Amino acid sequence: MFSDPVQLIGATASPYTQKMLALLRYRRIPYTVAWAEPGDVCKNLGIEPPKPALLPTFIAENESGFSAVCDSTPIIRALEEQQSSRSVLPSDPALAFIDYLIEDFADEWCTKYMFHYRWHFAADADKAGTILPLLRDTTISEEDLAAFKQYFTERQVGRLFVVGSNDVTASVIDASYRRFLKAMDEHLSQQAFMLGQRPAAGDFGIHGQLSQLVGFDPTPRAITHEVSSRTVAWVDRMYDLSGIEASDADWVPIEEQPHSLGELLSEVGRVYAPAQLANAKAVANGEREWQCEIDGATWAQRTFPYQAKCLRWTNELYQSLSRDDAARVDRLLEGTGVESMLSGD
Repeated sequence: MFSDPVQLIGATASPYTQKMLALLRYRRIPYTVAWAEPGDVCKNLGIEPPKPALLPTFIAENESGFSAVCDSTPIIRALEEQQSSRSVLPSDPALAFIDYLIEDFADEWCTKYMFHYRWHFAADADKAGTILPLLRDTTISEEDLAAFKQYFTERQVGRLFVVGSNDVTASVIDASYRRFLKAMDEHLSQQAFMLGQRPAAGDFGIHGQLSQLVGFDPTPRAITHEVSSRTVAWVDRMYDLSGIEASDADWVPIEEQPHSLGELLSEVGRVYAPAQLANAKAVANGEREWQCEIDGATWAQRTFPYQAKCLRWTNELYQSLSRDDAARVDRLLEGTGVESMLSGD
């Protein structure tokens, strides 16, 4: 249960913060946001910060008092249980599964675009290293800013390997981003949002990452303007959709979705599916790192138990579908490569 207004802690340069703020605006859910560190706010409230303490962090309330939570996907579902109006979850289970796939891809793969472009290129890293500390405190001295910039930039650049970004995979990430933008451009020429004329959770997941790729970081911003003007405009509109009046008729049935949705899903199958399968295998074998071939290149990175959970949750949702709904999903996914992620067992 969340308070009224909903309380969250975030940062303007956090893609997941922008994901959730846009969602709250669309759903017309009152909120307050603190631009602060979760640990500091939680300490003031006398509660334990989440582990790990990620952004955004939401303050939840129950019979025992307050707690801090920070996983956006279950938070979206909890908000739906608390307030059902202006839902971002399609009522059709087959369409809802596709929405879940899109949100998961945005949260777990598109964030690689964001982190790579922000810290791989010198101009982007210089901007981020300067601006991110100022987003917390504009009164910081020039001396302290310089010291923090050096420390923070070196730390983040040193963490590029965590998401698989290196000189070998840089071209893979760039090619994937450009294909993704081309698919977005074609899709947005057919309909306003991923699954019709109203936004779903996946729209907000994509928006969160693109809010940084288009709105903050110089290199991907230039690429996006070059490849897809529609995506640039879509990101700007997604910030505040509170004026949209949505109805169930605004969801386009899975059988009537434009071909462009399949193109988007093909990118999921091309890059995200092999990564998820390799990561899950590494987790099962207790390996700290994994590698596999993605788009013709050897991709190696640290193993993430959380992403193995994401794959398991995706399969659990798929397996919960009725036989008819699973068949409808299968028809849409046929040939995309996403099928390799799914088990009917």
